[in-house]
Amino acid sequence: MSEHLRDPELDRLVHELNRRAELERPGEAEAGDDLGEEDGFGAGAGAGIGDTADAGGASAADSAPVPPEMTGTPAMTPVRMIPPPRATRRRAARGEARAEEPDSERPEATAWLDQLPEPPPRASLEAGEALGRLLAEALRRGASDLLLLAGLPPVFRVDGRLKRGDAAALDADEVARLFQPQLASEVRREIAARGAADFSLRLAGGAAVPAPSAALAPDAGGRRLDATLAAAGRFRVNLHRQRGQLAASVRTLPRDIPTLASLNLPPAFAELVKPSRGLVLVCGPTGSGKSSTLAAMIGEINRGRTAHIITIEDPVEYEHRSNRSLIEHVEIGRDARSFSEALRAALRQDPDVILVGEMRDLETMATAISAAETGHLVLATLHSNDAVQSVHRIVDVFPSSQQAQIRQQLALSLHAIVAQQLVPRADGRGRIPAVELMLATFPVRHHIRSDKLEKLYNEITLGKRQGMTSFEESLAQLVREGRIDLEEARVRASHPEELDTRLRG
Repeated sequence: MSEHLRDPELDRLVHELNRRAELERPGEAEAGDDLGEEDGFGAGAGAGIGDTADAGGASAADSAPVPPEMTGTPAMTPVRMIPPPRATRRRAARGEARAEEPDSERPEATAWLDQLPEPPPRASLEAGEALGRLLAEALRRGASDLLLLAGLPPVFRVDGRLKRGDAAALDADEVARLFQPQLASEVRREIAARGAADFSLRLAGGAAVPAPSAALAPDAGGRRLDATLAAAGRFRVNLHRQRGQLAASVRTLPRDIPTLASLNLPPAFAELVKPSRGLVLVCGPTGSGKSSTLAAMIGEINRGRTAHIITIEDPVEYEHRSNRSLIEHVEIGRDARSFSEALRAALRQDPDVILVGEMRDLETMATAISAAETGHLVLATLHSNDAVQSVHRIVDVFPSSQQAQIRQQLALSLHAIVAQQLVPRADGRGRIPAVELMLATFPVRHHIRSDKLEKLYNEITLGKRQGMTSFEESLAQLVREGRIDLEEARVRASHPEELDTRLRG
């Protein structure tokens, strides 16, 4: 071959690499013999193979430019091949099949792991842990809520009243340590970003929590508290900051699905979930039993007909088992990022009934109303005191330029509004609901459409024949039956003069 194909620079590089290999051969040959025997290499296989022993030789070989492939050049100076690393020789000794296995060290092979969500915080705890003991105490007391603040002992809400526990006051570090296992990085980021985080907990072995004999009196639903303890063990936690320190509010979530009768709700509420479409709102202040009422309504559907039900909650409070209906539970923060996104996704999942745990923002309200218009039964909660205020709140969320359209849509899609409060019983044994029910009759729809909301209360008081009832009528009935005190009824009445009229009549 002609001499011009020779590359002097390439010859110099090859000569330098061969010289380094010769200098390193004695020590490496000994190591290579041992390796060959260990990995099954024969003497012939390792006789002409050297190895780079130190990082310096390896880096020089790696950083050297690779000569282009040149075929048919016998006049080329023979190139002495630099042996592969030991790990490569081991793989070669085990056969070619090993080379086809994915290399776990390659970045592209493990890049998909970075796309997976972080593991959720630990969702269960034992009754013997510090937090578990507090939750077990809440169950023994029949408390609906447990409040943990730095500088105070644990505070329990029993029958709507706050009662301090017997334990010593907690400091800020103790409150933080209670929830340390649940503080995954996602929860920490949420607290840092918006000051609060919501998640659920399960108390392992909660069914075995004993109830003291003094707590065996019937509760508001006529059930015994020991049965409630046996069914409890799930909790909704709101972890938040106050005065720069962590604080927590823990809500007890029963496992048993309540019925309308056990909640002392009117049997007529079962009729609210029989239509195949429409919007049913359950309203009331925090802690008024809205979630329990919705759970009882879902239970009526589950026992009564076949339907695909999707519940969207933050977090899931009642875990329904599919009976006649197929029920899915979507939890905000774990299964979806927000109510509005989960609701939009649910519309593409062939639902018959959609439960929205809380209508918090404009987008969620607009989507829920549209879903009710397009042939779905939508059950949702709203924080408001009565039925008329609920309509005001929905309309006022939207800009003034859209309020006329929303009133039109709400008038067409609304089926009923339930408002409720929990009133302490006269005998001190729990609480009982006082309810208001407004049905979307033709006059009610007309008043909503024409923005004459002040006339809605008159329609409620005059609609007794259609099944409507006002707070004042419900409170008066409870007073006449001796279930609540007159003073409690006066405090909770939206129209005290109407209450007095009902009591006199």
